Amino acid sequence: MLDKLSAAESRYNQLMAEMADPAVQADTVKFRTHSKELSEMQPLIEHFREYKDVAAQIAATEELVKDPDMRELAQEELKSLVARRDTLLAELKVLLIPKDPNDAKNVVLEIRAGAGGDEAALFASDLFRMYSRYAERQGWRLEVLNMSDTGVGGTKEVTALIEGKGVYGRLKFESGVHRVQRVPATEASGRIHTSTATVAVLPEAEEVDVQIDAKDLRVDTFCSSGPGGQSVNTTYSAVRITHLPTGLVVSQQDEKSQVKNRAKAMKVLRSRLYDMEMRRQQEAIAKDRRTQVGTGDRSEKIRTYNFKENRITDHRFGYSMYQLTNALDGDIGELIDQAVTHYQSEPSH
Repeated sequence: MLDKLSAAESRYNQLMAEMADPAVQADTVKFRTHSKELSEMQPLIEHFREYKDVAAQIAATEELVKDPDMRELAQEELKSLVARRDTLLAELKVLLIPKDPNDAKNVVLEIRAGAGGDEAALFASDLFRMYSRYAERQGWRLEVLNMSDTGVGGTKEVTALIEGKGVYGRLKFESGVHRVQRVPATEASGRIHTSTATVAVLPEAEEVDVQIDAKDLRVDTFCSSGPGGQSVNTTYSAVRITHLPTGLVVSQQDEKSQVKNRAKAMKVLRSRLYDMEMRRQQEAIAKDRRTQVGTGDRSEKIRTYNFKENRITDHRFGYSMYQLTNALDGDIGELIDQAVTHYQSEPSH
């Protein structure tokens, strides 16, 4: 492990030296590539340098322990230094795990109401608010691409683009069925209902990631179905794109411009096709790992939101937190950290 870390530091130093070269500075592509690599390596190198500094302090403190006058003070200091060294080692092991090349990508977030009727749609709306608030806390930009409301405050489905630093790396383990247990506002007898919503987190695919042949697409235009009286209803601005080889269908009607709706629909289609290819590759490597979102059935759950107990439980690794209200307001950093740590530490991931 230390050999790997030393090699990484040598590479980092080499890149730093090259960045100072006027020839590299004049080469926009090379300069951008080097900057990106340095940025990705920085946390690892900073941890490694602190580890070496702590190791040197431990060696010096061990010498002080031999001095009877300094022994007691030095032993306390040594205990603290060893604890810090062990923490750094654990963090370095995680940082050495090869990065998912998609981690830096933006994401297309899709949330759909599952089992439970109006209550499921209300829960889907709650989840979208939760991720919107979390994105805001992270300084990310969120753009709604498509939304279908129920009219009673619920959301049948919503598709949004989230842009920012490392968005996919943070949100990729949110995909799956989310289950809610609570008493609906319309429930007179106070009975707890169970409903679900599905969440899909797709890495945003660029045109270079997915090549789509125009002859594989069927494009239909139709009138937007927004509130009555709006001008969008009288023009064929809404777009439905069908990818014939896979049968994937994407509809977009939020914009008044057909061109803009088509561009947004293609963005979602590319991301879905890219996600399909990723899943194919993952299943070939680990057939036993189930990565699909699921059907929305109550039994297919990754997480349960229990309002009575103010509890959120992630069933994949048995973790619970008791700040449900805060979480729904976007305070889900702890939940995401737990998921990322759990899957990063899995050797098969």
